[in-house]
Amino acid sequence: MTVVSADEYGFRAPFRALSDRIAECMLRDRHRLRTRLRHLEQRAAHHPPHPPAESEDLAAAVRRLAEEVDRSAAFRAERQANLPKPTFPDDLPVVQRRQEIARAIAENQVIVLSGETGSGKTTQLPKICLELGRGVSGMIGHTQPRRIAARSVAMRIAQELQTPLGHAVGYKVRFSDHTRPETYVKLMTDGILLAESQHDRFLEAYDTILIDEAHERSLNIDFLLGYLKQLLPKRPDLKLIITSATIDPQRFSKHFGDCPMIEVSGRTYPVEVRYRPLTAGTEDEEDLEMGEGILAAVDELWRHGPGDVLIFLSGEREIRETAEALRKHHPPGVEILPLYARLSAEEQMRVFHRHGKPRIVLATNVAETSLTVPGIKYVIDPGYARLSRYSARTKVQRLPVERVSQASADQRKGRCGRVSEGVCVRLYSEEDYQSRPKYTDPEILRTNLASVILQMKYLRLGTVQDFPFVEPPDYRSIRDGYATLHELGAIDERNELTPLGNQLARLPVDPRIARMILAAREEGCLDEVLVIASALSVQDPRERPMDKQAEADEAHRKFREPNSDFLAFLRLWDFYHGQAKHLSTSKLRKLCQANFLSFVRMREWHDIHNQLKEVMGEMGLYRAGGTPGEPPGQAEAPRPAARDESNARNERPQSPRRPGRRRRPRRSGHRSGPPSAQASGSVPSGALPTTSPAESPGR
Repeated sequence: MTVVSADEYGFRAPFRALSDRIAECMLRDRHRLRTRLRHLEQRAAHHPPHPPAESEDLAAAVRRLAEEVDRSAAFRAERQANLPKPTFPDDLPVVQRRQEIARAIAENQVIVLSGETGSGKTTQLPKICLELGRGVSGMIGHTQPRRIAARSVAMRIAQELQTPLGHAVGYKVRFSDHTRPETYVKLMTDGILLAESQHDRFLEAYDTILIDEAHERSLNIDFLLGYLKQLLPKRPDLKLIITSATIDPQRFSKHFGDCPMIEVSGRTYPVEVRYRPLTAGTEDEEDLEMGEGILAAVDELWRHGPGDVLIFLSGEREIRETAEALRKHHPPGVEILPLYARLSAEEQMRVFHRHGKPRIVLATNVAETSLTVPGIKYVIDPGYARLSRYSARTKVQRLPVERVSQASADQRKGRCGRVSEGVCVRLYSEEDYQSRPKYTDPEILRTNLASVILQMKYLRLGTVQDFPFVEPPDYRSIRDGYATLHELGAIDERNELTPLGNQLARLPVDPRIARMILAAREEGCLDEVLVIASALSVQDPRERPMDKQAEADEAHRKFREPNSDFLAFLRLWDFYHGQAKHLSTSKLRKLCQANFLSFVRMREWHDIHNQLKEVMGEMGLYRAGGTPGEPPGQAEAPRPAARDESNARNERPQSPRRPGRRRRPRRSGHRSGPPSAQASGSVPSGALPTTSPAESPGR
């Protein structure tokens, strides 16, 4: 490729040649460079003849632009030259249909690929995109619903491409960005991509986006799909690939104008389903408890033959109780591993390590579709899961234990039979299975929409009912969201934002928690409530490992407050920050470990607290203590750019701020804060851009 020297461009230079050269630049640079070129063309055309000084200044500006164009084009050429050359395992169903999938991607802007567990869609699709030459002008963005999935998938793809993690393949989750400018494939949570759309409205960092596990239909996924539907006409060069289990994939195809849909079978051995209901068959028999049913099922499976067992449970408490029962019931040689979202990354990754003794994995529904636990031959499915569901009557977002849908039960069954013929034991009857709903309700239909409505009004994105959701929310939910905002004083009788509503919308927490913060200022306890509000917006940093519960309880005793769990947060906050003043980062980590505290979650708590103080300061409502400083331990850990699937919002990436450094004035019309729906006492992970692509002028 011929590199055009900046010296070839002077006053009245061949702007067309420079414009052609911009087409060879990175996507993220093209709009900015074209805008500068257009301004220079206007200066050259509208004010002839030029005085010598002005002519020299204009020529210098053209040369500077040409130099930037050359740098960007050279960087793209380097990426092209270093593009990884993937190899493919022949035994995966996706690989066996590689040519068909590649042709569909090349010929269409959007495709939907559905496949059963084990088909290889998650790991092989990014490699097929690389083989097509995607990932050069922009990265291949690959989203996952959960952090652990983003990390594990990135590790697997990097291993298959024979590249160190963080180079050609990287990942980004909250508090951890393992990418670099040379990265081709970027794994991330849905919330991270939503956050990036806030400052990159056209997602120009990417030339391809894969939305994985779309069937989970989280609020983040639904927002992403609606936003991308608006964006695609503005980005004809952008490719979108939606992957889903075989759970109603036609809905996604219809959402994107009946785009092509490819279904790939899974790589599984036959799976035998055994129904073992806990209810007694006759009056003379007694019903079994859940724990008894699980122990009996494990005994039955191991009589069938050796193999690892995956047991699905509804929560951490159930996992702890079942693990204790299994340890008493089975010999010491059996390895029992928990798997749930609150575990540390190190503990979560243990299930992927090689092992030589029998293993029983106790997991929440995180292992249903997001993760593939290796080596599983047997599955025990009690048939229950915790689902976040908003009650309009009590105005509370609850986490009730509910029967899983048929689709979820089938996904659980698909977790076994990967290494040999498998067996799935369902602790309910076949009639019970047939009576269950076919699909799980998407999150948008079971969450409080008050925050969604509030943010969409604040950002002038239109109404909830007009946004292109895959499945629009129910009118009753919308009405209840408006009612909540009326109660908080956020909207008036015409459903327009009040001054108080504008303040609530700017705070990166649930509107009800935001109202607590504003009330605390009036009551003179703002500092304390800011600590409590930020604590309610992150996962509890107190850890309670299954094998050290007594030690953890004793370590946490000093934080307890007999009369208030909220005041216990203040005690923990004071303890941590009092120690952080005197300890280095490594010693602070050891202190957290000794006291059974998550260092990452403590920093996350600190970061949310800082965000709240910053926003309150910007509104002129907080002045004590000056500008918030760096989180303790910042020197040895990267500052997080965004929160993800663990219920986070307002995820705009921020560079580290230092005392005395002033924030640049916000551009006119630009506002921050994502529309997203929140559970009570939590902050969800959605972040829509500041302007809808459908409302933006074409470029």
